[in-house]
Amino acid sequence: MHEAEMQNDEMQKRLVRETGPALTVAKLADPVLEDLGLRLVRVRVSGTGNSELQIMAERLDGTLTIEDCVSITRALSPVLDVEDPISGQYRLEVSSPGIDRPLTRLKDFEMFDGYQVKLLTHELIEGRKRFSGALRGVEDGEVLIEIPEGIIGLQFDWLAEAKLVLTDELIAESLKARKDAGILTEDFDEVDTSETEED
Repeated sequence: MHEAEMQNDEMQKRLVRETGPALTVAKLADPVLEDLGLRLVRVRVSGTGNSELQIMAERLDGTLTIEDCVSITRALSPVLDVEDPISGQYRLEVSSPGIDRPLTRLKDFEMFDGYQVKLLTHELIEGRKRFSGALRGVEDGEVLIEIPEGIIGLQFDWLAEAKLVLTDELIAESLKARKDAGILTEDFDEVDTSETEED
């Protein structure tokens, strides 16, 4: 594999699976956040004409502070102004993924191995689209989940949505991560917004 192909492959593994303007924003935002020591979780664009652009991000320990939100907004806004990936006026919202976070990349499924999750597939898999159970990691590009019938593997590309289930264990781990990072509860899960308009 050529070096350019390897770099592109690595970029695809790191970026969330988005389409259209959201994918363009994700490609712009990923290196900006990486320079800040942060990680892009998801990008969403909703509405037309007066859109909302949501950037979901976190530190490597899963936390995000108000100061982080401000830093992201200040660093990313000039890039978005120059590249202009969204037509018309839009509102930029920066937030943390929260405790019952979405899982958007393969490495998320490895990171939260053992936790309860809800998965939704694009198509019916043996008569169903919804799966709930404990994550059992990743193997050969498949997300493993333990359901009542046993452990099954679902191709990553089959997944339309994936989200952690709010459990006592997950809440305890989240609180521990905040404490270890020296972050107060009121400094977490806050949002910073700014208005941007096309010239």
